[in-house]
Amino acid sequence: MRRRRRPWRSGLVLMTTLLMLTGCGYNDIQALDEESNAAWSEVLNQYQRRADLIPNLVETVKGYAAHERETLEAVTQARSQVAGIKATPELINDPEAFRKFQEAQAQLSSSLARLLAVAENYPDLKASESFRDLQSQLEGTENRIAVARKRYIDKVAEYNKLVRFFPTNLTAKFLLHAEVKPNFTVPDEKAVATPPAVKF
Repeated sequence: MRRRRRPWRSGLVLMTTLLMLTGCGYNDIQALDEESNAAWSEVLNQYQRRADLIPNLVETVKGYAAHERETLEAVTQARSQVAGIKATPELINDPEAFRKFQEAQAQLSSSLARLLAVAENYPDLKASESFRDLQSQLEGTENRIAVARKRYIDKVAEYNKLVRFFPTNLTAKFLLHAEVKPNFTVPDEKAVATPPAVKF
């Protein structure tokens, strides 16, 4: 005598499979991957805006402070180093390339700060309307970069949690082959932790 299949067993198997799939995190990982890539694109967009402003700023300063050649060359060189790095969406999946990109951007920020400090020594330059406009645009761009980086940091933190936490880490590892994405770091944590010395 053949045993009849019980319909509740196949229903139970189907329900169990559906419950497992809803908790696997596949769609959540995919969504956060897209969101973090979009946030990264915005970071690149703001860095490009800054890079586009630099030649105008350098030319404006050059007219007033021609003998500050070393500072002007440092800014130009730092900008060309940044431009030499291919900033693609794949960059965020390569920790070494990401580190180099971050170092180049930090060097550019540093040389820009020196350039703006040099400008303080030239009252005519500071009074120049074109310089003030460029400086204002550059300051606004730096703020936009900070906001874009913060959004990217938040999205990558969410993504990395899904990739690392159980049970979604199983989906990430075995189904999607997803890895943790690198995030922005401070180049010298000790220097940031030490308060600056203020002397009068």
